[in-house]
Amino acid sequence: MFWSSLELGIMRAMKAGSVIPLLAAGLLISAGASAQNSNQDLPSAPSSTVQQNAPAKPAPAPQPANPPAEAPTTEGNSPAQQAPQPAPPATTPAPAQDEPAKSPSGTPSVPGAQPDDTVATIRVPVNEVNVVFTVTDKHGRFVKDLKKDDFRVIDDNRPAAEIRSFHSEADLPLQVGLLVDASNSIRDRFKFEQEAAIEFMNQTLRRGYDKAFVVGFDVTPEVTQDFTDNTESLSRGVHALRPGGGTAMYDALYFACRDKLAKMQQTGPVRRAIILLSDGDDNQSHVTREESIEMAQRAEVIVYTISTNLSGTGTRGDKVLDRIAEATGGRAFFPFQITDVANAFGQIQDELRSQYALSYKPADFRPDGRYRTIEILAKNQKGLHVRSRRGYYAPMP
Repeated sequence: MFWSSLELGIMRAMKAGSVIPLLAAGLLISAGASAQNSNQDLPSAPSSTVQQNAPAKPAPAPQPANPPAEAPTTEGNSPAQQAPQPAPPATTPAPAQDEPAKSPSGTPSVPGAQPDDTVATIRVPVNEVNVVFTVTDKHGRFVKDLKKDDFRVIDDNRPAAEIRSFHSEADLPLQVGLLVDASNSIRDRFKFEQEAAIEFMNQTLRRGYDKAFVVGFDVTPEVTQDFTDNTESLSRGVHALRPGGGTAMYDALYFACRDKLAKMQQTGPVRRAIILLSDGDDNQSHVTREESIEMAQRAEVIVYTISTNLSGTGTRGDKVLDRIAEATGGRAFFPFQITDVANAFGQIQDELRSQYALSYKPADFRPDGRYRTIEILAKNQKGLHVRSRRGYYAPMP
């Protein structure tokens, strides 16, 4: 074994009983160790610390010189949940804020939402708009025998340049989301609403053609049955709902439009609809009412609302339900008694089988992300009322 001159000096000092030389030697050793580990003592960026402690990895493949900036994410969380905004995290229930947390794409954070990678404003060529609508006479009866030339389209206050396609909706596939308020506020009438919803699914969906999913919500949305054409599976999904907790209705609507209907694969034209059962009293959402409406419009979803308020007097929640339905081209139903819920489902079923669809080219379309209004008029037909969504968001350039 070989001894360094420093170590021999220490040993001699110990034998001579000298304390001061020993202390000096200790300081020399400490200084030498500090010199060797000076890089570890200096503060460093978290990324470099991780690299020092992590095992060696193969060299990564070459990357582009200027990769696009991207918000950091962690496994299991969407970009919306990672955005550095003052709103609470999406996993923590909190009352709706005026300026909720936004994802890097500018969309609010919603519990249960997936990364916003397929949200579309218009799922057709950028210069073509699809609209689903219904026509009723002065007695409220559906008119089903009109033709393309019976209609005129006004886009953003200007006549459309061209109606490119027109057909009856009765034969188009249907994609339906059933959103059921499972908060404590509707506990007393929950079972009857479940049975009415199951009957609606059994009477409306066509096996091998239409599909539906079930979402229950209190403070967060929960998918109890994903897209299927099997009504027995949908029935089990409805029965799996359990009431309890607060109400985050706007979050549930936003989630169902963005993460379910807008991302559902399709091979041709479809109709998208949501049936929302709730008292309309939201007290836990992260997004606002208007943001949930906007997402429904972007996903081209018609929302039908059925109020569970049976007090006989109009409430603030009823006004909210009416606003959501009106803005998306749907209808709001306000049953006077619990048995009328089934009648509301029956009327929605009739409407879904009595619709028209057309696509048109706007006269001055610009891909600027702006909201554009839609109005469909029945030409030379007195007393007819056309109901459709009020507008759409143009895509960004």
